Amino acid sequence: MLKIKLSRTGRKNTAAYRIVVTEARSKLNGRSVDSLGSYNPHDPTNRLSIDKLRYAQWLKKGAPPSNTIRLLVARAK
Repeated sequence: MLKIKLSRTGRKNTAAYRIVVTEARSKLNGRSVDSLGSYNPHDPTNRLSIDKLRYAQWLKKGAPPSNTIRLLVARAK
């Protein structure tokens, strides 16, 4: 089953995240099927960038978002 979740990137104490579609049981930074955008909690100007069209397509295909992704997308609207 596929899931939309965050994948951690960046240096120690300066985390940035990619929003990816990946297997639900895979490792946190394992192989991903598709990359939908990024999230940087340390950048006040551009925190969340996501391709809303591809996000909606993956939702239609049945890939549920994680709780964190659901909250970030709701806050961005």
